[in-house]
Amino acid sequence: GRRGLPRSPGPPRRRFRKEALPALEVPVPPVTAAEIRQYLRGHGIPFQDGHSCLRAPSPFAEPGDRPGAAAPFSLFIDKTTGRFLCTASLAEGSWEDLQASVEGRGAGAGAREGVLLSRAPDAEDGEEVRRIWERAVPLWELPDPQEAQLARLMFGLDKVTDGTLKRFSVRYLRSARSLVFPWFSPGGLGLRGLKLLGAESQGDGVRFEETTVPRPGAYHNLFGLPLIGRRDVEVVLTSRELDSLALSQSTGLPTLALPRGTACLPPALLPYLEQFRRVVFWLGDDLRSWEAAKLFARKLNPKRCSLVRPGDQQPRPLDALNKGLSLSRILRTALPAWHKSIVSFRQLREEVLGELANIEQVAGFRWSRFPDLNRLLKGHRKGELTVFTGPTGSGKTTFISEYALDLCSQGVNTLWGSFEISNVRLARVMLTQFAEKRLEEQLDKYDEWADRFENLPLYFMTFHGQQSIKTVIDTMQHAVYVYDICHVVIDNLQFMMGHEQLSSDRIAAQDYIVGAFRKFATDNSCHVTLVIHPRKEDDDKELQTASIFGSAKASQEADNVLILQDRKLATGPGKRYLQVAKNRFDGDVGVFPLEFNKSSLTFSIPPKSKARLKKIKDENGTAAKKPSASRKGSGPQSSEASPGQVPTAHLPGTAKPAT
Repeated sequence: GRRGLPRSPGPPRRRFRKEALPALEVPVPPVTAAEIRQYLRGHGIPFQDGHSCLRAPSPFAEPGDRPGAAAPFSLFIDKTTGRFLCTASLAEGSWEDLQASVEGRGAGAGAREGVLLSRAPDAEDGEEVRRIWERAVPLWELPDPQEAQLARLMFGLDKVTDGTLKRFSVRYLRSARSLVFPWFSPGGLGLRGLKLLGAESQGDGVRFEETTVPRPGAYHNLFGLPLIGRRDVEVVLTSRELDSLALSQSTGLPTLALPRGTACLPPALLPYLEQFRRVVFWLGDDLRSWEAAKLFARKLNPKRCSLVRPGDQQPRPLDALNKGLSLSRILRTALPAWHKSIVSFRQLREEVLGELANIEQVAGFRWSRFPDLNRLLKGHRKGELTVFTGPTGSGKTTFISEYALDLCSQGVNTLWGSFEISNVRLARVMLTQFAEKRLEEQLDKYDEWADRFENLPLYFMTFHGQQSIKTVIDTMQHAVYVYDICHVVIDNLQFMMGHEQLSSDRIAAQDYIVGAFRKFATDNSCHVTLVIHPRKEDDDKELQTASIFGSAKASQEADNVLILQDRKLATGPGKRYLQVAKNRFDGDVGVFPLEFNKSSLTFSIPPKSKARLKKIKDENGTAAKKPSASRKGSGPQSSEASPGQVPTAHLPGTAKPAT
């Protein structure tokens, strides 16, 4: 992603980290909105109740902090997490940090101890930001006019004027052929980061590639924030900086671009959006942008939010500008994100049309490593519950980690709850699967793969062993709010059974836990994958849906039931396979073989094997008639498959390099 960027001289330095991936701390959430209000009243602190934050006088603001920008109520406290931000001094920290300052436990200069100030980049990132920014130049200052025109065509900036680019301080880095978007401190007092946007021709379109300094997890820019006035009451949020340029030029309205597009709206940015009475989301032209807009509106108070519905006559703002459409007219068609109740189909018809026009996206994210899962399940959808089971020692955790990693690599924000094995061991397995090679034999490649792996939207719960369902659900709620989690993996349900005091009946306790996960998935539009051990059965018998431990509630509540079958008495390839025993989306069920690659810890078929298998199928039609093909779940026997139906041949191959 940084090819072509200037680098500092000298040999490369190895960086060692205690943990390669972020983990969620417990307990969460630390405080409720009612407790925050009660605390402020008890200490005589006046406050204003905002949309997503409480606003109060700041103990961190000083007369010299950001002259002209400090307001009497410059402290913003997040109602959900308790974290605070002082927009005058840029001090921020946890609820405990704020309590310590209010109660004088850090008087004077010590009041700022333990509080993060200005979120400044580290020295290495700061040097890189400065070096890139100094080498970048405005498009209109390029010495070759033909190069400038080619860059405009590549990024679709034909109708964006030099004045707009200058107002937003956009530059161009010739060595990387990338636009450079700056991240300035509020008030424009300092350069804190950069986003580089590269463009590459691909077929009939253009593929964009983003790189941020600092890394995405620490990049909290609201592009266009220095241009927002204190009296502005309406703003349009976009998912791309290019769209913000088009909107601002065409409508003159305040507009901001989210730093991570449709992937996440970090709560750290919410204080900067409190001043607006109306927020319009115009994120993109597909169904996923529409879903992201509805999710983000829940954080900002849906009553003040409106959404621009994707459609042929309502494309992205930049595309609309280039097509000569009226962006102001499109904004006037924005739909309210909140209504008291749905009383007729009239209020649903636009969303139904959106699903019909984007039928492939309705099916969900598709797996790249498991094409047979796409054939059966069609995709991974939000709001569903998947129950996964398999015999002890069959490789359930190893398979489900690759299953989740496949989606996470495509941008599905994922939270892992591993109660049986440590996060370090799980991360090591997933990193090996990500690289598809044994890194212990190539330690010189560790930093390269760890840096790429670290940028995945992947988080871990820090629980281990027995945990209560309430603590786990609270942690999941926190993760959905802070990280916009779309997929939660729980491995496994049995580690919450002994902690519940609801009933001495283990079956009743399990039913309660399954119901809690089902409700969470529906209420939060988040997919939950729940690993459940099977009952003790003979090793020579194939597992069925009824083999899942507990009552039938788990399989009844689940939208999907996946069973990792392991025929221990069989020999040779084909003894292990995955069975889709339930699929509520469209009823397709069936089985397909798995082959474990010990060197890469993966179950997916390597690309060479796929090519050879396709060639054999093309030459011999009998391969296509094997019983592993999907079957519609129209009868009572359609959800089961006998061991004899599993293909017994599988082609070996080499591991596929990650892309």
